[in-house]
Amino acid sequence: MIEIKNVVKRYGKVAAIDGITMSLPDSGIYCLLGRNGAGKTTLLKMMVGHIAATDGHIAINGTEISPRNMPQAMNYIESGSEQFDMRVGELIDIAAQLQEDFDMNFARKMAERFDLDMKKRFRKLSFGMKTMLTSIMTLSNNSKAILLDEPTTGFDAIMRDQFNTLLLESYHANPRLIIVSTHLIDEVAKVTERLIVIEKGKLLIEAGMDDIDEKAYTLSGSVQDIMPLLSNLNCIGQQVAGNVMAAHIYDDRIQPPQGVAISGLSLQDFFINIVGGRKNA
Repeated sequence: MIEIKNVVKRYGKVAAIDGITMSLPDSGIYCLLGRNGAGKTTLLKMMVGHIAATDGHIAINGTEISPRNMPQAMNYIESGSEQFDMRVGELIDIAAQLQEDFDMNFARKMAERFDLDMKKRFRKLSFGMKTMLTSIMTLSNNSKAILLDEPTTGFDAIMRDQFNTLLLESYHANPRLIIVSTHLIDEVAKVTERLIVIEKGKLLIEAGMDDIDEKAYTLSGSVQDIMPLLSNLNCIGQQVAGNVMAAHIYDDRIQPPQGVAISGLSLQDFFINIVGGRKNA
């Protein structure tokens, strides 16, 4: 289990991470969602000891993580990571030699599935295929935790779908903690069990997708019918056009009164409103 307690990372007067506290279990697929610059990469790098926290503590199974004590049980990879300019098959072989728990059968199966030419040199691969190869080698490592930072950058829609398949197959073959950082909202629900949203270095939400599906909804109707309802609800955003109002809620569902309609809130609209991208009226 990873414990993050009151973690802060400052660069001068700027807090890239601002007092985050959460506990992550030994297994599950998490999505770390946030806008560009929200602090996603900084948080992941602190979790593997690549950079030190200014304040607070991060520990895995009770052992504190820092640049002086990097956890061997965690594997982190960021978008655009380079490999030695060798043939694809040679890179996979070297990864297997360097990592005791490397699943060679899974790596070769996935390389074949995604049409990676084992004889092609790394520098001759497209950016997307370079990222796919690195993801395959990372997910073939049976570490207790895998952290993937923007792994689908440079992928088209088909490759993103293939990556989701790869991620799920890896998890089902070897359940462990997998955290995928992204800002591609539409891809999240396809793979993740729980969602972590951060904005300006602060933790806004850590919740299961089922919980979000249940609690994120929209109330529509006249301003005079909806406004009295909001005093007891967590309203994350609203729009008003004349006397018509739409209020976006993240709270327990209510039975709306006559004249007020209730509908589900898409994950994209939930994210936009929870981070303040759509200002309240």
